[in-house]
Amino acid sequence: MTARSVEAEVLRAAELLAGARHALALAGAGLSRESGIPTFRGEGGLWTRFGEPPMNQYERFSADPRGWWLQRLQERARPSEFTEAISAARPNPGHLALAALEQLGVLKHIITQNVDNLHQQAGSVAVTEIHGNRTLLRCIGCGRREPARELTEEEVPPLCAVCGDIVKSDTVMFGEPIPVQALRTCEQQAQWCDVMIVVGTSGTVYPAAGYPLQVLRAGGALIEVNVEETPFTPYAAAVLHGPSGELLPKVVERVRAALA
Repeated sequence: MTARSVEAEVLRAAELLAGARHALALAGAGLSRESGIPTFRGEGGLWTRFGEPPMNQYERFSADPRGWWLQRLQERARPSEFTEAISAARPNPGHLALAALEQLGVLKHIITQNVDNLHQQAGSVAVTEIHGNRTLLRCIGCGRREPARELTEEEVPPLCAVCGDIVKSDTVMFGEPIPVQALRTCEQQAQWCDVMIVVGTSGTVYPAAGYPLQVLRAGGALIEVNVEETPFTPYAAAVLHGPSGELLPKVVERVRAALA
């Protein structure tokens, strides 16, 4: 993409956002990769290098919650590459740009597939985490979420202070249903949306990949920000191919100018 075409696409994206009734962002792992968090799929991804984890993680947890928790406690002494990277990560300019769009009143909500809490650290408030948040715990009964804390062997598995059911990490495991409230919020946001920024996502993992399609079918517009083409590229009204940390701040500048 030439400098001239980048500028044209940035301007088009800004015009769409400035005129949007209800703009929404769908964020994927590519956004956080620029903060040093490795992706799972694709070239250099953790699963590409080390193989995919078992698809029955939640079944294993449900069968032996204490055993699962004891294993997590043991892993504190030898954290994985992903755990070390996500613990050290900080918001990058792409996260900050989305937060700025929210502060301008342009971006109404973020649906993120990431569990790293970087949107909140960047200052975003209206965020739905479809796969959970690594800094939280969640009751499998009532769905109550609370900040994660250091636990001892005697305290696991922790129990919910409200309903007494078992508490797990908030991140959604393979085989675990996505929390109903998160899905409801995502569906409602997609129904309201007339302009969606699709940033750093491959567009292949459902249900998240269904939300841009829902927006398109309703006559809305997509703005794609990604380092490579995705299934949404041919249908996007503005396509910005490159690092979101470089491109989204340019869009914010143009939006500010349009609103001034």
